[in-house]
Amino acid sequence: MKISTKGRYGLTIMIELAKKFGQGPISLKSIAQAHNLSEHYLEQLAGPLRNAGLVKSVRGAYGGYILAKEPSEITAGDIIRVLEGPISPVEGIEDEEPAKRELWIRIRDAVKDVLDHTTVEDLANHREDNDVQPYMFYI
Repeated sequence: MKISTKGRYGLTIMIELAKKFGQGPISLKSIAQAHNLSEHYLEQLAGPLRNAGLVKSVRGAYGGYILAKEPSEITAGDIIRVLEGPISPVEGIEDEEPAKRELWIRIRDAVKDVLDHTTVEDLANHREDNDVQPYMFYI
């Protein structure tokens, strides 16, 4: 399964809103500038997020977007499903032979488990741990 820019940028919007949760509306322009993204593209993503009840828009000079729920109540899976559609590693799982079908189902379920147990709050609170050494692979 490949997550497109829709899902990636949608997560960016939601993480930024979670970081500023309770501080009032955040403009897409400020998010776009902070991450060097297209404001117009973020506006296209905000519509489906709003229609799904994940964000609310606030009009006016100091308007923008706020999360519609607590950051701990919104999962990465909620966002990815809204912007990317159903989570599936391959098309037509039901048409596969049993061994491969079982593999695809296990992969799908593992991805769903990670996405559905990772909240926007988890992502907003993530900190780089500089004391941890990266894995080194030798060939």
